[in-house]
Amino acid sequence: MNIVFYGEDTGVFADGFPALLTGPATVAILPHALPAASDRAALLAADVIVATRFPVTTPTPPNLKLLHVPAAGTDAIAFDAVPAAAAICNSFGHEQAIADYVMAALLARCVPLADANARLRRGDWTYWAGASDLIHGELSDITLGLLGFGHIGQTVAHRAKAFGMRVVVANRSPVPASPLVDRAFALRDAAFWSAADAIVVSLPLNQETRGFVDAAAFAAMRPRAVILNVGRGPVIDEQALYDALATSRIGGAVIDTWYRYPSADMPNPLPSTLPFHTLLNLTMTPHMSGWTSGTIRRRRDLIARNVEHLRRGEPLENVLRPPSRQH
Repeated sequence: MNIVFYGEDTGVFADGFPALLTGPATVAILPHALPAASDRAALLAADVIVATRFPVTTPTPPNLKLLHVPAAGTDAIAFDAVPAAAAICNSFGHEQAIADYVMAALLARCVPLADANARLRRGDWTYWAGASDLIHGELSDITLGLLGFGHIGQTVAHRAKAFGMRVVVANRSPVPASPLVDRAFALRDAAFWSAADAIVVSLPLNQETRGFVDAAAFAAMRPRAVILNVGRGPVIDEQALYDALATSRIGGAVIDTWYRYPSADMPNPLPSTLPFHTLLNLTMTPHMSGWTSGTIRRRRDLIARNVEHLRRGEPLENVLRPPSRQH
């Protein structure tokens, strides 16, 4: 079986991959641009491709049986360009890491460890127990809103409940009764926006969700509300987010997913054409929330399991599109 990790960003999943397989396989890591004829030939010989991007210009491997995306999002995959005989699967396993990121961000806003440390190094005891001017809050005082209740939302809810937080959810499909959820809203119920002190956006990006969090949503939020985006940047309207922060319409934001990313022409861009980097009520991170050793290990294990399932003719996991026919 010929397995190709296509694109420089997939190479991390290839490390140690052959040891997870029970049968013979060749494993190649190819650059996305395919500069050499041998690279193109290796891609065309692939039975399995692991890739985060598969544009319409990708050469079509005639015997491809599986395209495995080592991520949850597939907005960079041109499904119609993937041979119909190949299954398309994606990967999760990032929800644990992202839930840790969300709780770390909320804790950082609630418990001022960094500021207290900096002050005490100057002999400033402002946060000393008994002082009245800088009393900080607790996570259990916060109502957490989850926009989306898939893998990420449910894992964040588990963490939030462990901290005693109240959890409200807005989701496209009905949310079953659960001790994790105090109140559930329909996805487009405007009452959701005013029901939480902090809102975590984990919706995927598609035609329905692009720009979903708009100026009207920000206008409806609580004045001190914080929004955290760990889904896809354009789910939040770029200008609306900037305006809400620049005018202090909301209390702040923690943004991990953005509107502009590095490219060959611009390897180190700011993440937006708008001056988000000048805002003091915003924490900016470079799409790092799910990128941990645990995420890589869980996704590598899933891809290896699916290769073994494919070899044995067994059902695949996380199927987004089944093959048009079995081989």
